[in-house]
Amino acid sequence: MKGVITTTTALPAQDLERARAFYRDILGLGDPEAVEEEPAPSFRYTLGGTQFLVFKSAGEPSGTHTQMAFHVDDAYGAAADLQSRGVEFEDVEGMEQVNGIVTMGDRRGGWFTDSEGNMLGLLQDSIS
Repeated sequence: MKGVITTTTALPAQDLERARAFYRDILGLGDPEAVEEEPAPSFRYTLGGTQFLVFKSAGEPSGTHTQMAFHVDDAYGAAADLQSRGVEFEDVEGMEQVNGIVTMGDRRGGWFTDSEGNMLGLLQDSIS
């Protein structure tokens, strides 16, 4: 696709204030940037040159696949921080987990859901 500069992930939320509190307080991302009220109330974060948007929606996410991933330098450290804030990591069937994190070759990852049922990933791209 010619001319693409960046992308934005959009996540649905049935309760926008509950979602705002989750990302602000539980994930510790601070106050989000407000976005226009039309076509749907929403808020946005800009992290590391990328953006994600959380918008008011009557629909529900399936929660069965990764909808967005946070890339971190230390998966174990990030997972411990999130767990101390009440985040529970999903069990990954058939893979050994240490504190919610699995090792996949030279990568590590863990998955959890936000307050709205969106499946989020925590990924460490290199463990060398």
